[in-house]
Amino acid sequence: MTPDRTVRAWLLCGTLDIVYAAVWSVLAGGSVGGMLRGVAKGPFGDGAGDWGIGGAIAGLATHYAIMGAMVAFWFGAVRRVPAIAKQRWWLSGTLYGFGLYLVMNAIVLPLRFGAPFPPPDLVKGVVALFPHIFFIGWPLAWLTRKDVR
Repeated sequence: MTPDRTVRAWLLCGTLDIVYAAVWSVLAGGSVGGMLRGVAKGPFGDGAGDWGIGGAIAGLATHYAIMGAMVAFWFGAVRRVPAIAKQRWWLSGTLYGFGLYLVMNAIVLPLRFGAPFPPPDLVKGVVALFPHIFFIGWPLAWLTRKDVR
């Protein structure tokens, strides 16, 4: 697993996930800029919601930073525990995506924003679970499926 490959995985997963979030935000009646400023509120505080384009850029940078950690953790885990990549790619990817979902939705969001877990609206819970599995877990598992074979 070369650094170049890790960067490509980071950009792929980050882009898939943020495009999904942008589309979902627009379909839900919001805006892409508003969604990105909402991401920026995590590390920069509630005032980031008033930063305009700067807040949106900070949100996009925050998103890719978080994605970098998610991708790095996957590649580190596969290096240390090669059995992960020996499993069926869709199974290991699903489990990793579900784990990411739990970390974000059961720990990070409740600590930062007081978001309830499990979410009272199960549809929103599934909407939040979907990208963690299909746009992060599955691509990462697919990209590393041959590394240990």
